[in-house]
Amino acid sequence: MARLDLSFSHFEQLLKKGYSLDTIFLLKLIQKEKCNIKDMCVEDTKLAALYQGLIRKGLISDDCKIMMEGKGILEFLSTPIEDSPTLLKKKPIEDDRFNLWWNAYPGTDNFIHKDEVFSGSRTLRAGKEECKLKLNKILEEGEYTLEEMVEALKFDVLQKKENSVKTKANKVTYMQNSLTYLNQRSFEPFIELIKEGQKIVEAPQQLNSTDI
Repeated sequence: MARLDLSFSHFEQLLKKGYSLDTIFLLKLIQKEKCNIKDMCVEDTKLAALYQGLIRKGLISDDCKIMMEGKGILEFLSTPIEDSPTLLKKKPIEDDRFNLWWNAYPGTDNFIHKDEVFSGSRTLRAGKEECKLKLNKILEEGEYTLEEMVEALKFDVLQKKENSVKTKANKVTYMQNSLTYLNQRSFEPFIELIKEGQKIVEAPQQLNSTDI
């Protein structure tokens, strides 16, 4: 059974940030009991409203996993108030940080690699603000860093370009647009490959030669 023990100072700061005791207790319950509150909300409208509030505030994900904002609150509650006097909300990713990922995403499927020109007809960057919100949500889950997301994207793009040169066919044209890429979490396999130490070994560029 989950218990909620907190000092008045913790309680005061939670209220200032707009978190009710019902919300905090439900978050604590998810942490301790590892239960799927979504299944319990089917016949309880009040519990369903609290559950949706946790999602809306970015404390848990749609599949009932505690996100970074929620983890921050739980850490705050377990820390003596004199050691952690202020509950800080996680700030959204800044534009210049987001642009590290956005600019790494190909704008179109037209590209030149190793002096070979590949023509395409698709725009690959789509919904910049939606991508920023989605990337924020992924980062708030705490599983991946922005640096890992950027490196995974570069790995994916370079692999497609290398395969294009090898097969003489444009592989970048099969890449999803940026928003679909995030929504379908297409970066995950590449993050795992990087964590395993895999690298793309670029084939040496073949120079055109003329027999004399």
